Amino acid sequence: MTPEPHELDVRPILRGGGDPFQVIMNAVDNLAPGQGLKLFASFRPVPLFSVMAGRGFSHQEEALGGGDWLVLFTPEGEIDDVRMSAGDMDLDGWPDPVRQLDLTELDPPEPMVRILAAVEKMEVGEVLFALLSREPLFLYPELAKRGHRWAGNFDASGEVYRILIRVGRPVHHVGA
Repeated sequence: MTPEPHELDVRPILRGGGDPFQVIMNAVDNLAPGQGLKLFASFRPVPLFSVMAGRGFSHQEEALGGGDWLVLFTPEGEIDDVRMSAGDMDLDGWPDPVRQLDLTELDPPEPMVRILAAVEKMEVGEVLFALLSREPLFLYPELAKRGHRWAGNFDASGEVYRILIRVGRPVHHVGA
């Protein structure tokens, strides 16, 4: 049975001039497996949509009037705590990685910069494997914009994030 979505109202934070991003991320980190997030905000939180998509959530939005919005974030594509990009994700059909990067000693944004540079040099369909010191929340939307697929999770220690990236074609790519 799927648990009821966790309700979070960030309108008081926003009206007080604060930034609710960390409060939202903390709430997401504490969701039960399969649990959604029902978010109340005083504006349509468009920047959050790509961050949440990167964490494996789809969204439905509803204007409540007076500038207020309700957004329901629903988890999708999570298997055994593996976060995956949207789309067909048969990881068994992916080839073995042709490139591996250990970026655990680097501070942001250097891991993201190095990953994006590496995949630019790879062929469509090839896979890159990287180790990171944290989950790359801001990398996910960048990979999606470029047409790449990804799957990642923390290792058993919970201290190293592992990510597989399958190189794709840019979304705006015009076929030859």
